[in-house]
Amino acid sequence: MGKGGSLSESVVKKILLSYTYVGIWIFLSFTVIVYNKYILDKKMYNWPFPISLTMIHMAFCSSLAFLLVRVFKLVEPVSMSRDLYVSSVLPIGALYSLSLWFSNSAYIYLSVSFIQMLKALMPVAVYSIGVLLKKEAFKSATMANMVSISVGVAIAAYGEARFDTWGVILQLAAVAFEATRLVMIQILLTSKGITLNPITSLYYVAPCCLVFLFIPWVLVEFPVLKEMSSFHFDYVIFGTNSLCAFALNLAGYCDSNQLVWIWARVLGCCILQPLEVAGA
Repeated sequence: MGKGGSLSESVVKKILLSYTYVGIWIFLSFTVIVYNKYILDKKMYNWPFPISLTMIHMAFCSSLAFLLVRVFKLVEPVSMSRDLYVSSVLPIGALYSLSLWFSNSAYIYLSVSFIQMLKALMPVAVYSIGVLLKKEAFKSATMANMVSISVGVAIAAYGEARFDTWGVILQLAAVAFEATRLVMIQILLTSKGITLNPITSLYYVAPCCLVFLFIPWVLVEFPVLKEMSSFHFDYVIFGTNSLCAFALNLAGYCDSNQLVWIWARVLGCCILQPLEVAGA
């Protein structure tokens, strides 16, 4: 096989790897969406506390990321000053916490299929905010495509049987905050030459989300939870749900090569490290 054949084989491998990555991300996204819906929906598991659920996810992600960075030494933490952390990471963490809070809240009011339809507005939101913050150049053809997407979503919303105004507002707010977060990552981190891999992203951002969510949790959900004497924390349900959320967060920050490398290393740490300790 000549040079051209070798190049073709390399391209095929990259395409297959990319499709594998996309497939994994779609599977994890679907799993988390359905699992969150099951927990939050009053007709299913009946635990309608989206802030608490998001905090459980962030606490789990923070703890696991800390173990992978500080204990297992899977990756090296990024050198970051306090001023840089406050000016760059905290705003991103705040936006992420709001996005997750409102997105999980929407599951109480809307169907999964309708929420997914509203999430199709994400490219529109990202492009619009990018243009507004001068990170994207305005192009009439691109905006026309964005408008066509918006019209399609509006038509789908008009025919939705379980339309709930408050649920739609929550989901659209989640889309707006998530789009702003994606643009701010480019402005606050990428433009400054700061590159965070999937694990260090969670290591720095997840604790911020946990702190930001604590205030609304104390005001909104804690008083209700305190009166629920019948509730018992199900470690299997919330543990597996948090693990799915952690996996989705990793996939969301990864490209295809990173995803394979990260999970190989994570599995290696989880399996080989205890064996090394046992044999020591």
